Amino acid sequence: MTRRTSTTALSPGRERAARRNVGETVEQFRREGWHLSVASMFDGVSRDAEMYQTGFAHHVDFVTAWEAPDPFSAASAVDRLRDAGWELLHESSWLIGPREFRPVPGAGRDPAGGDWAMFAFWEWNDHWQAATPREVVEYDAECDVAFQADVDAGIGIAGRYRMDAGSQWHHLAVWELPGVRTLTSAMAEHERVADFKFTTSRHYLGRRAPLSSILGDE
Repeated sequence: MTRRTSTTALSPGRERAARRNVGETVEQFRREGWHLSVASMFDGVSRDAEMYQTGFAHHVDFVTAWEAPDPFSAASAVDRLRDAGWELLHESSWLIGPREFRPVPGAGRDPAGGDWAMFAFWEWNDHWQAATPREVVEYDAECDVAFQADVDAGIGIAGRYRMDAGSQWHHLAVWELPGVRTLTSAMAEHERVADFKFTTSRHYLGRRAPLSSILGDE
C-alpha cells in the first residue's frame, strides 16, 4: 500500500534520479524471477511491474502484490527499494508473507489478465475463536460455495498469503477481476453465506496500471 509523497522539496535532478533508480531496481527484480503482476501469478510469464490504482475510493493511492522467488529476496527487497529512493516518492507499508494456496484461474480467463483486482486483508475474530469444530466445518463448506461461484463468474483467485508474522492481518487474498460488477455480485454471495461472520476484513479495489506510469514516465 502506498501514497504519493510530495516531491516539491526535491531538486528536479534528485527526483529524476530516484525515479530512474527505482525503475532499474524493480527491473532487476524481474530479471531475478519475481512475479511483478497479478497475471504472472497465474501463468508464470515474466511481465513489467504493475500497481493497482486505489485512490478513487481508498486512503491509499496504490496497492499491489509482488511475488519473490524466495524468502530472502522478499526480506531484502524493501531495503533495496529504499536505497534506490522509493521513500522519496512514496509513503508505503510493506507486508511480507508466504503463499498458502496455488492460484485458481477464473472461468474463461483472459490470458492477458484482468484490469481490476481486489486485495482483501482479513483476520479471524472472537466469534471464530469461540466457534465449535462443527461450526468451523460448516462455515468452511458455506464459504466454498461462494468461492466456487466466484471462479464460475470469472474471478481468478491469484493467491492467499499468511501475513500474521508481521502484521495485524492474518491473511491477504488477491483476486483478479473481469470487471467491477462481477465483484459486486460476488460480495453479495459471500454475504449470503455469512462469510464475514468469523472475520474482520479490509478490501481494496484497484485498477491496473504499469509501475512505469506511476513513476512518472507517462
